[in-house]
Amino acid sequence: MASAANASAPAIDWSAMVADPRFQALHKKKSSFLWGLMVFSVLYYFLLPLGAAYFQDLFKIKVWGPLNVGLLFALSEFIVAWAIAFHYSRRANREFDSMARALATEYEKKGAL
Repeated sequence: MASAANASAPAIDWSAMVADPRFQALHKKKSSFLWGLMVFSVLYYFLLPLGAAYFQDLFKIKVWGPLNVGLLFALSEFIVAWAIAFHYSRRANREFDSMARALATEYEKKGAL
């Protein structure tokens, strides 16, 4: 059955798609956005061990009961990770997916000819 589904799929010229300036613009825009997110997330991640090593007095400040600043900062890592994922998905749905869909549709039509 898999071969029957693949036989009906149009042959796409991938080298032509990669050479397309719109694809290159999409790739550049998406890559720069992802690099920015990665740099932010790595810096935020390493603030926890750096803070625990060099700012122990700050991290020991009690906030409420047994909760201190260090523990709240550690828990904030999860919130930041979810926020980054949410931000990426919103941007991808709004911008990157529409650009990719337009390219895919055009090249599928060319492959079907």
